[in-house]
Amino acid sequence: MKKAVVMILALVLTLCMCAGALAEETYRVGVCQLVQHVALDAATLGFQDALTEKLGDKVSFDVQNASGDSNTCSTIVNNFVSADVDLIMANATPALQAAVAATDSIPILGTSVTDYATALDISDWTGATGMNVSGTSDLAPLQQQADMLHELFPDAKTVGLLYCSAEPNSKYQVDVITEALTALGYACVEYTFADSNDVASVTQSACDGCDVLYIPTDNTAASCTEAIRNVVEPALKPVIAGEEGICAGCGVATLSISYYDLGYATGEMAYEVLANGADVASMAVRFAPNVTREYNAEMCALLGVQIPEDYVAIQ
Repeated sequence: MKKAVVMILALVLTLCMCAGALAEETYRVGVCQLVQHVALDAATLGFQDALTEKLGDKVSFDVQNASGDSNTCSTIVNNFVSADVDLIMANATPALQAAVAATDSIPILGTSVTDYATALDISDWTGATGMNVSGTSDLAPLQQQADMLHELFPDAKTVGLLYCSAEPNSKYQVDVITEALTALGYACVEYTFADSNDVASVTQSACDGCDVLYIPTDNTAASCTEAIRNVVEPALKPVIAGEEGICAGCGVATLSISYYDLGYATGEMAYEVLANGADVASMAVRFAPNVTREYNAEMCALLGVQIPEDYVAIQ
């Protein structure tokens, strides 16, 4: 009888310990961010804030920065796979592509990715990837950005499209906005730099040949705004930017999303996957809920650009 009681007590104790372990289940999330700049930093922060608000100390983050190098992205995500993390957040397209190459089983959520079909070479895009990937898109309202450029610079003739040739999502944006700008009567010329080393020289060429410059949501440009400003300011050439960070660094105006809100939405998706067992393969890619007409007061004053009253000054 005593033996039976002992066995029952042991079983109860074991069940209690298991229940406690389940109740205290924790999640490990690997974050691979392509490069450090204002927009991507904000997206990572929003992602962490969303998950921390929902899971508290039941989630831990390993945040790694690839310093703009795609090969480093691969090293980072391969380490995440070896560590068997519960989820990978890939911040920017090269980070997403590296994560997809590294694992087809660990859930991957991207953010700051413009077009998932382009990034993942999906020809029959339906809104969801059908693989272990989903996330959020930072695709800007390109037609409205073209309209903004026309509102501010109706007398300009030529628009220089400045972006990094190594970023396919930048090329995608440029192709789309070129159609919109051409329909508005502008001549469009592409000026591409391969990496940060030739940003200044290519920007100078764009200033020499164009009336206005347009820069899409381009990570290399976002990390080189000082170099761009050092060229466009003395040349007195205005820049319409694809997002707030680039505009704050070297632009005059933007119709921008909030990258913090975008990252936060990605964190909410991560909670659905980790805590509620959502199928990442069938989760539709989500977009930023709001956009804001913003301007860089300092650059506008320097270049003599008049901004309508409904624009908000970047703080």
